[in-house]
Amino acid sequence: MPEKLIQVVDAEAVRVRVGKLAESVSEAYRGEPLLAVCVLKGAFLFFADLVRRLDLPVQVDFLRLSSYQDDSSPKTRPILVKDLDQDVRGLNVLLVDDIADTGRSLKYLQEVLQKRGPKTLKTCVLINKQERREVDLEVDFSGFDLEKGFLVGYGLDYAERHRSLDALYELVLEEDVQA
Repeated sequence: MPEKLIQVVDAEAVRVRVGKLAESVSEAYRGEPLLAVCVLKGAFLFFADLVRRLDLPVQVDFLRLSSYQDDSSPKTRPILVKDLDQDVRGLNVLLVDDIADTGRSLKYLQEVLQKRGPKTLKTCVLINKQERREVDLEVDFSGFDLEKGFLVGYGLDYAERHRSLDALYELVLEEDVQA
C-alpha cells in the first residue's frame, strides 16, 4: 500500500528538544545516580541521544513490552517480553519511552516498576499524545505534545519501517488519502 510521509518535527528541532530534556532530567536528579530504562524498540534512538547528554552518573537497562497482536491493533493487556537485568530497589529510575499514546503500556510499566521499590520513578517520553489517552498517566518529562496522526521516525515505526529517519513524520497510507 502506498504511503506518504509528512514531516511534523525536523531533525534539528528533535536534537534541540532532546538536549533540553537532558538538562531538565539532570536538574531534577541534581547529580544523584540514575538508572535510565529504555523501552525497546521504539525508544532506542531517543534513549541513546538522551543519556549521552545527561550531566549525572547514569546506568542503563532495557526492557521490552509487546502491546500489539499484529502491526496496529492494541492488545488489552501488555506482555513483558524482556525484563530488566538490574534490580531497581532503592534506585532513582527514569523510564524512557518513545510515545505516550493510549497510556496503557506506560501505566503498566510504571506499576510493575513501582512494585519493585525504586527510590524514585519518573517517566520521560519523546512524544506525549493525548488524543487517544485511555488511562490516567503521569508523564514527568515530555519532548513534544502532539495531537493527531500516526507518527514514524526517530525510532518510531510502522511494521518495522521508518525507524531510522532522523525527524518525526506523520505516516499517511494511500487508503487514508483517498477516504
